[in-house]
Amino acid sequence: MRLCSIASGSSGNCIYIGDGKSHLLIDTGISKKRVEEGLRKLDVKGEELDGIFVTHEHIDHIQGLGVFCRKYKTPVYATRGTIEGIKKCSSIGKLPEGILHEIEVDRAVELGSLTVHPFAISHDANEPCGYRAQSGGKAVAVATDLGTYDAYTVENLKALDAVVLEANHDIHMLEVGPYPYPLKRRVMGEKGHLSNELSGRLLCDILHDGLKSVMLGHLSKENNYAELAYETVKLEISLGDNPYRGEDIPITVAKRDEVSGVIEL
Repeated sequence: MRLCSIASGSSGNCIYIGDGKSHLLIDTGISKKRVEEGLRKLDVKGEELDGIFVTHEHIDHIQGLGVFCRKYKTPVYATRGTIEGIKKCSSIGKLPEGILHEIEVDRAVELGSLTVHPFAISHDANEPCGYRAQSGGKAVAVATDLGTYDAYTVENLKALDAVVLEANHDIHMLEVGPYPYPLKRRVMGEKGHLSNELSGRLLCDILHDGLKSVMLGHLSKENNYAELAYETVKLEISLGDNPYRGEDIPITVAKRDEVSGVIEL
């Protein structure tokens, strides 16, 4: 099984998950060209994709959806609320008839050899969700764009082999940064984004000996940087109520505008 970030950040998101037989994307918030370039590095063709799962309708997650789907006719899976949001987004253009497939949180979707479990997340969108994918006894998940988490979130992220987890902002950088006050409140709110500290605390709740790789994602360009996110999350693990230290966990940071290293499981 493979997990790879093609792009991850406030300017665009696209994550690949596959197992050699089936291939899917989580979001297409970058241009068709950049999606194709990312897939090429993974030796996957656009026409080989079995589906695109959309987390929510914000433009940094669907920007390239229309152009990509008009070329490849890839099936798109999303919750009812997200589909409504996609249909209202005029900037992506008209999608081909019949490619939008409604899914429900907590109800698994079989896609070839992959089983995909959508789970609800807390974000200021119509009906956002994260995704857990399983194949051949391996499990990975993508959990970004969530302002808070609870026992339900933790349950959906347990027993993973790898995870892409949001570490959006450093609280101090956000507080003193250029964002207007209402936007700062939105980002820090329960329907906003996880800070580095909260990301580390959530990670403490899902750590286990079988977790082989953690990729921090969706970093803010204005309110975070890779080294800070990495060190803060490591520190939260070391200080947390768990038997691990930050150095024990293989942690990387997803690049905003290019393909990150492939996680092979």
